[in-house]
Amino acid sequence: MKRLTRYAQSFMLTVGLLLSLLASHAAIAAVDQSDVISAIKSPAISQAINNQAADNNTLDNQIMALHDNWNTLLSRHVKPINQGHSSAVDYAAMQQDRTILTLYLKQLGQITQTQFDAWNKPAQLAMLINAYNAWTVELILTKYPDIDSIKDLGGFFSSPWDKSFIPLLGKTRSLNDIEHKLIRGSDRYNDPRIHFAVNCASIGCPALREEAYTGAKLDMQLDAQTQRFLADSSRNYAKGDTVYLSAIFKWYGDDFTKGFGGADSVDAFLLLYPSGLKLSPALQTAAQKQQLNIDFLDYDWSLNAVR
Repeated sequence: MKRLTRYAQSFMLTVGLLLSLLASHAAIAAVDQSDVISAIKSPAISQAINNQAADNNTLDNQIMALHDNWNTLLSRHVKPINQGHSSAVDYAAMQQDRTILTLYLKQLGQITQTQFDAWNKPAQLAMLINAYNAWTVELILTKYPDIDSIKDLGGFFSSPWDKSFIPLLGKTRSLNDIEHKLIRGSDRYNDPRIHFAVNCASIGCPALREEAYTGAKLDMQLDAQTQRFLADSSRNYAKGDTVYLSAIFKWYGDDFTKGFGGADSVDAFLLLYPSGLKLSPALQTAAQKQQLNIDFLDYDWSLNAVR
């Protein structure tokens, strides 16, 4: 495992405290291992460890339950299309269930920075992705059905992504704040797969997933979203000696050079998912040499509504 669980961390803290107590009565070098083991097995220490484990399990369950309402909306109103490679949103049905969405957004807004910082990184990242996607849906619903693109919600000199209207972690934030400051700009997560999870309510975007993201399943979910997006031949494909990619890889190319999965380039990242683009042996060799010929496709900003 890459990191100790909170349970293991609590256990090690307990052991450290115990050693300190024993050292106060004798030199630490004189502490017999059997004494430590016996002390750890004592009823008081065992109960303390069990209590901490129960507290951690309760916290994990609370975090997972936080996204139940969002999960309900997604499972009801997001429909797979294009052989499952993408999805479309039934915004009319979302509008009818808007009270559920409002409740979820209110729940997100009640989370404090202190509470958030106590969560593990997967739980944090899952919450931020869900918040971005849910608030994007809410933004669309403010004008639906009189909207053809999320860009309609901006102005000549303003962007819908720069609007500060989201109460989150004690501040009023914009969608750009969530994506580019809390997720990408924090250097806390360093996971380029988030680009296939956050959804900007547009046809060119990766699919809005039909379930909420959770810390426990996040790695699997992000992997599935990446594979799903790369396999979508309307957004990414190889033809002849050229690979045609979504503009996402152009806009956020640097995110794919920071070592995720050992990848230090877009070429290397694509090799992590060779079945996605169905790269020929020749193209895989070119990617290994970082010599792929890449063209970027135009982005479709049309609303990702069911047709």
